[in-house]
Amino acid sequence: MPEPFADARASAEAIAAATGVPTHDIALVLGSGWGDASELIGETTHTLSAADIPGFHAPAVVGHPGTIRSVLTHSGKRALIIGARTHFYERKGVRAVAHGVRTAAMAGCTTVVLTNGCGGLRPEHGPGSPVLISDHLNLTAASPLEGATFVDLTDLYSERLRDVARSVDQSLPDGVYAQFTGPHYETPAEVNMAKVLGADLVGMSTALEAIAARHAGLEILGISLVTNLAAGISPVPLSHAEVIEAGQMAGPRISRLLADIVAKL
Repeated sequence: MPEPFADARASAEAIAAATGVPTHDIALVLGSGWGDASELIGETTHTLSAADIPGFHAPAVVGHPGTIRSVLTHSGKRALIIGARTHFYERKGVRAVAHGVRTAAMAGCTTVVLTNGCGGLRPEHGPGSPVLISDHLNLTAASPLEGATFVDLTDLYSERLRDVARSVDQSLPDGVYAQFTGPHYETPAEVNMAKVLGADLVGMSTALEAIAARHAGLEILGISLVTNLAAGISPVPLSHAEVIEAGQMAGPRISRLLADIVAKL
């Protein structure tokens, strides 16, 4: 077994030992603004500190809880909720970025929901708007895959799962997400470049995780929360405080939305 998957299996085994839950069905990576959804998805039976699980790290970003939860959903499935995302800009290596989704696969999950808070490039997708990710631009100049590993990304973000999401809220739009390296926000010129390339959303996560998740055999649903209009589009300077505030304001709506989607997966 390649080393990254061996490490992920060790983490999955540690989670199973700590929770007494041998396998999970669905994984959720909760980004900025999405944290309250876990309370609505079902009963949290176990909460672990991510720093106590091999391969995971305490979060470097305000707004991320740093926990891994095992949740018994209302439909009787087991959800693994990862609130300890490692971002590429933390310089812990791409393996660390991909470790969460690989662990989910080793824990038995067949589906992963990747969420994030992001900048919006379309004025109609204002702060507080959830957008389904239909495709991405990986602008990090990196890949979580190692060696001669060739993976088809044609339908990376599952159309079937987006249809499930729209069965909950038919107004949900699709968008193309561009991952930059961060941690600085994009310049107006970079935002304009991303727009020319076809992006609707810009952020600092998700794309690398999605590639690793596809390689691991997971079906992927991506959902962004627009927390701010991107540089050059926003009339005010960007700040992380703005991201947190927008997430808090949108929290009840998007948490209910995500819980209702998970109930149908």
